Amino acid sequence: MIRVLIADDHTIVRRGVKQLLAVEPGVEVVAEASDGTEALDRLREKKVDVVILDISMPGRSGLDTLKELKRLYPAISVIVLSMHPLDQYAVRVLRAGALAYITKESAPEELLQAVQKAYRGGRYITAELAELLADYVEKGDIEEPHKLLTDREFEVMLMIASGKGVSEIARELSISVKTVSTYKGRIVEKTGLASNSEITRYSIERDLL
Repeated sequence: MIRVLIADDHTIVRRGVKQLLAVEPGVEVVAEASDGTEALDRLREKKVDVVILDISMPGRSGLDTLKELKRLYPAISVIVLSMHPLDQYAVRVLRAGALAYITKESAPEELLQAVQKAYRGGRYITAELAELLADYVEKGDIEEPHKLLTDREFEVMLMIASGKGVSEIARELSISVKTVSTYKGRIVEKTGLASNSEITRYSIERDLL
């Protein structure tokens, strides 16, 4: 039996994924979570083989949750299920340890196949994702400024874009205000986005939020 945890802040999405998996023999949803912190709490309570993780959730980001999850539970396979296009997050989440990146517009069969393959420890790579990865290797993935950012810088950029202040970001990431300011400086340097409003506009235009 493949034991699955679904982490998504939308109840209707969790319910839909659960119903989809219910028709697959040998798959059981054993836990649900509405944010990253709750997902990590559930993993302490339940035996889980595969986590289906949303990348955009309130509080702790999906990317940060993914890294912490893989640090604490390296044997658990993670599939990221996201509303964002492949070119926005796929490379980052695969580098962080996910075995698949599925968009919410994908056919249901893709998620089912990804669960089966991830359970066996294999990556689920679609033809579209394979092409994206090939482009990344060829071009270095630097066509857009935000792709120059480290994962932590990228995370801070998205928190700024969502309207969070320096102190709030520091508290949520458990780092100092000075460190957040340092990250912000690097974001400005690498992207040329000099103000919070520019960061917000840039993020919205590219569907990063």
